[in-house]
Amino acid sequence: MRVKDSATSKNTIAVGSPTGTDTGRRAAAAAGGTDRATAPEANRGGILLAGLGVLAFSLTFPSTAWGLESFGPWSLVALRTLLATVIAGGALLLGRVAVPDRRHWAGLVVVAAGVVIGFPLLTTLALQTSTTSHAAVVVGLLPLTTAVFSSLRTGARPPRAFWAAALAGAAVVIAFTVQQSGGELSGGDLYLFGALLVCAAGYTEGGRLARVMPGWQVVGWALVLCLPLAVAGAAIALPAEPVRPTAHGVIGLVWVAAVSTFLGLYVWYRGMAEIGVPRASQLQLAQPLLTLVWSFFLLGETVSAAAPVAALAVLVCIAATQRAGRAR
Repeated sequence: MRVKDSATSKNTIAVGSPTGTDTGRRAAAAAGGTDRATAPEANRGGILLAGLGVLAFSLTFPSTAWGLESFGPWSLVALRTLLATVIAGGALLLGRVAVPDRRHWAGLVVVAAGVVIGFPLLTTLALQTSTTSHAAVVVGLLPLTTAVFSSLRTGARPPRAFWAAALAGAAVVIAFTVQQSGGELSGGDLYLFGALLVCAAGYTEGGRLARVMPGWQVVGWALVLCLPLAVAGAAIALPAEPVRPTAHGVIGLVWVAAVSTFLGLYVWYRGMAEIGVPRASQLQLAQPLLTLVWSFFLLGETVSAAAPVAALAVLVCIAATQRAGRAR
């Protein structure tokens, strides 16, 4: 399907790309508003897409822990980026997608630095000393941080009820995850806090770009930008770090590359374009709790009996943020 960029005369071939009034609707949603004629459909579709992204991301930490069984942290991130770039590059070539306009490259650099390189590398380094349960603290703060970044970057102004529910949800998640980890800070916390900031910036910029190009192209071009770094990183890290291939290690690598870094980001950014960055970000309040579930089943980590209570409280806060966003 050919889509004409509203600001240029160049045509690009895109999968599921916005056209005509759809582009205007997504732009309004990302800025905090909605088109009355299509708001119900956009809400349902956007929430579903963003929710699928959250589900994909919730397995990232357990998959990374599996990957570290076979690879060193630098090797894992380099191979993750290389494999994801092969998938994304193939999709761009098959779709004969034109190179983005120059005005979009600065935003793509932010996505690449924050989501493709920064967050995976910092969290992988943190997981060498932190459990996945403790690392979920980062994700617990990420929705609120992303909403703040989006407000500053795009000028979106969610109502006070939205911010109250977002703060409450963040407080619930932080209290639960800190209690789950025993209330102790680990040596990887500096990595985790750094990952929080760069990821929020990458999410915000990616959600903004998804208004003018399909989400999979945002991810694809960000990955292409990282290809030279990934090749150099793999060439240096693989000889320096031990490699012990196991079934868990390979499965973990494939998941974080194909799903967390490409498919998950595709549906996530497309969902952001539908319902706006602030509203989509609050769906991630459920991510730490999902991660704890996966950690219990896949890694054997213990989960507190308070998990059901925290899950219910988080669902209430998510519902409140979505309701406040729709009212806006």
